[in-house]
Amino acid sequence: MIRSVRELPDGPGVYRFRDDAGKVLYIGRARNLRRRVRSYWVNLGDRPHLARMVRRIARVEGVWCDSEHEAAWLERNLLEHSKPRWNRSEGGAEVVGYIRLGSGARPGLRFEHTVSGTARHFGPYLGGVRIRQAISGLHRVLPLQYTVEGDASAEEFGRLFGIGPGDREALARTAIAVLERDPAAVGALRAELERRRDRAAGELRYEFAAKVQGEIEALDWIVAEQKVAWLEPQDADVHGWADGVLVRFELRGGRMCRWTQRAVSENAARARVEATPELWREFARRNAELAARLVTS
Repeated sequence: MIRSVRELPDGPGVYRFRDDAGKVLYIGRARNLRRRVRSYWVNLGDRPHLARMVRRIARVEGVWCDSEHEAAWLERNLLEHSKPRWNRSEGGAEVVGYIRLGSGARPGLRFEHTVSGTARHFGPYLGGVRIRQAISGLHRVLPLQYTVEGDASAEEFGRLFGIGPGDREALARTAIAVLERDPAAVGALRAELERRRDRAAGELRYEFAAKVQGEIEALDWIVAEQKVAWLEPQDADVHGWADGVLVRFELRGGRMCRWTQRAVSENAARARVEATPELWREFARRNAELAARLVTS
């Protein structure tokens, strides 16, 4: 086993294998980078086709992400930009989706495959099932869909929830706060879902409790921090330096699609690091330090 594996964190991220010539063999993602990468030398399990590749691995590289969702997006973006020989597909299998906030006669949150029209959209997110589960959880606590004025059926359901058209604006503000990852709003909504899950379990309604638990996990997925896929088509060059190693991430059209690293002096790296937007500086610094540890181990 390559000694540098022990330098990988016990956290989510993306890993990359190179051969003796520096050619990228494989790109993957993991919930736990160290455990996942170690598994290639311990137990390939359902991946026996990778045994020949493992014998060629000379170097391991990694990106320590802030969430599993961020790792999933980064792997997808990298593979869509360039697919190594041992990867079977050019991107992840998850569906890309957005959450649309309706208005007028169609209030509420809806899953959309693309952004269209003038309605407010949030995302992008990976995983069609997770997105729909998150919407279900949001609607469970914030039933915007029952605030339609002049719709007898919606008004009847609204009365059951104790809401009406006059509550739409307040419910929409809360939903927006959650989808914009406001910690207080996310915490309050999650706590309410947990309360309903626990009450259902206490009443032996285990199937319903499991459904709400799935909504909680989906909510965690969509509100998790991620900085590598954006709704807006922004561009940025992200640099971090540590112990002679400069890492660079390129964000193009709202997607972080390239990751490179090379030996550079501190003086040569300083201007690039200082030009890195504040949002990505901690991400870049952490991964430059990781790159340096992996190179020297």
